[in-house]
Amino acid sequence: MAEETQARSSAPAEGQAPSGPGGGPRGPRGAGGPGGRGKFFRRKKVCKFCTEKIDAIPYRDVRLLQQFVAERGKIVPRRLTGVCTTHQRRLTRAIKQARNIALLPFATRH
Repeated sequence: MAEETQARSSAPAEGQAPSGPGGGPRGPRGAGGPGGRGKFFRRKKVCKFCTEKIDAIPYRDVRLLQQFVAERGKIVPRRLTGVCTTHQRRLTRAIKQARNIALLPFATRH
């Protein structure tokens, strides 16, 4: 009976990752963590509209607006596109206007 309790306590419980050096829930720690040097250098995203000095975003320019709409019809967030805050607001307004006059779909068919 005592042997069974020792065997149970030494093994990790079901659904838990083994503890120890490098055996955390996300796997062994690599160089990509905070403070470490990662393999890839992520370039800072720059606003496309600021670099091309586009002030007004036309709602009729469907090709431009489709770059900022995902396949499912959702507006892609700033952190993924790299657009600045003011242009993201204008872009959102232009996408919504284009949807209302049926230039862009609200959602895709599945």
